[in-house]
Amino acid sequence: MDLGIRGRTAIVCASSQGLGKGCAQALAEAGVALVINGRHQSLLEQTAQEIRQAWGVAVTPVIADVSTAEGQAALLHACPNPDILINNNAGPPVRNFRELDRKAILDGVTSNMVTPIELIQKVIDSMSTRGFGRIVNITSMSVKMPITGLDLSSGARAGLTAFMAGVARGVADKNVTINNLLPGSFDTVRLRNNLSLAAKRNQVSDTEAAARAMAAIPAKRFGTPAEFGQACAFLCSVHAGFITGQNLLLDGGAYPAAF
Repeated sequence: MDLGIRGRTAIVCASSQGLGKGCAQALAEAGVALVINGRHQSLLEQTAQEIRQAWGVAVTPVIADVSTAEGQAALLHACPNPDILINNNAGPPVRNFRELDRKAILDGVTSNMVTPIELIQKVIDSMSTRGFGRIVNITSMSVKMPITGLDLSSGARAGLTAFMAGVARGVADKNVTINNLLPGSFDTVRLRNNLSLAAKRNQVSDTEAAARAMAAIPAKRFGTPAEFGQACAFLCSVHAGFITGQNLLLDGGAYPAAF
């Protein structure tokens, strides 16, 4: 399917690896010029080169922490008026909520709620003026289903979801959409690190911990960043202009509900 976005421009936050990289790759395949972002220069440069070689699109790597004003300014300097914004940021580590102090809580809310709101504030009016905009926030299945130890991440991302629900309706008539992707267990570095910690707690091998995790998913496997990216790219396409304010759960059937 031609997504109809060839020649558009996108900022993809936290895209040197994992789900952000999957989104960047899928958009590049659709012909979108990219600004990608990360905090590790060698990894970011490697990803940029991979994407250029594979799809021949312009890729600008920006080393920045998107949670800071300076990081956001660097992204927007590289692409002042993006057609597409993919909000993504690392979540707080797994931790018992009793161990969270005020700074940790505020840092988590800043990373996973305040930062995407700030970036949306900076791009939404130019999108509306041009009559095209696609904003996708990568949140988590924990917005719908609690995950032990991820209470801070869940709360911050749920706050972003509620905040954007009204904003999305306010720009829908400008052909600007805002949607959320809720990933379950995808095969990323973060997932593997969390599984390794679980393996140590349960005194099993990393392989056994992964097998147990996959067995709990109806699809009996982890998702891939590539398939996640393709879902993101569709929401950014011309075909998705009537989809806004929605939460798309990608979890292999793990959330046990009809609605």
